[in-house]
Amino acid sequence: MANEDKTIVIAGAGSIGCYAGGCLALAGRQVTLLARPRIAEALRKRGLRVTDLDGRDRSIKPEGLSATADPAAALRSAEIILVTVKSGATENIAALIAANARPDAAVVSLQNGVDNADRLRAGLTGRPVLAGMVPFNVVQSLDGELPLRVHRASEGKVMIEEGVAGLDEVLDVDGFAVAAHGDMTAVLWGKLLMNLNNALVALSGLPLATELADRRWRLILAGQIDEALAAMRASSIEPARIAGLSPALLPKLLRLPDWLFKVLARRMLAIDPEARSSMWDDLQRGRPTEIDELQGAILRLADRAGTPAPLIKRVTALIRKAEQENRGSPGLTPEVVSAGLQSA
Repeated sequence: MANEDKTIVIAGAGSIGCYAGGCLALAGRQVTLLARPRIAEALRKRGLRVTDLDGRDRSIKPEGLSATADPAAALRSAEIILVTVKSGATENIAALIAANARPDAAVVSLQNGVDNADRLRAGLTGRPVLAGMVPFNVVQSLDGELPLRVHRASEGKVMIEEGVAGLDEVLDVDGFAVAAHGDMTAVLWGKLLMNLNNALVALSGLPLATELADRRWRLILAGQIDEALAAMRASSIEPARIAGLSPALLPKLLRLPDWLFKVLARRMLAIDPEARSSMWDDLQRGRPTEIDELQGAILRLADRAGTPAPLIKRVTALIRKAEQENRGSPGLTPEVVSAGLQSA
């Protein structure tokens, strides 16, 4: 598989997809971006600008990109398909891949949540489907800004499931580091713990670095993680370490005073000031969020395990209310979010 001439399709070229595809194209890989018509048109008009926290600022001219909104045109020659659609579109993209892609194309889920690879496998029986995890945030430029800019605003290495020899080598390029991992189930549950913060950024409207620097918000995140860990323990799930830290120690770290947290959590706080969360972006753009794949995954697990999760239920209800109101981030305070609940 370690062949740089493999044809790669980004199935769902939004923020993460455009960033991944941009880095791969800049490294000389043959990439096609399957995107919404608005994004595909913007890419064809003015190309793509790819920037990151490390100071890279690179541009791809329109003639250096292949972008389309036509699934058949994008998928028919794909040898590698990176799935970056929102979780709610997983079954739909699986059907499109089944109808249009060659049966030996390697499919990798780079989506939030813990079960998207399984959902893809259900619709792609007999095809190679691998789980993956993207640890960093990507911020997309505002609608109408050209060229479209995607900015990686935090650190981390993409992990993909073992199973297709050399696939990690094909995908591992400058600005988009990729490695194979032997236990993606643990990795995905570990990432989910930190992804419980996505909803808090969405509810607060604050940049991620600002929100994490405030102990009042960290107490709510710590409370959610406690509830999630209880459900995982009862279900014999062992999440992977997060930023080198045992998951069991994470709530203790989050509850430290601000000054000590800033000293001990430098790696966690290595975030661009403009980074927020994909859930915040969804609220701002009036799109459905992935609350059912994040907090919802814990609620389903807790329900089966018989463990309480009142704080996660509260956060979930507030996100659903914001979705219904369709006014963007509600700009809530931590006191409003935790009203009537004990999170510390």
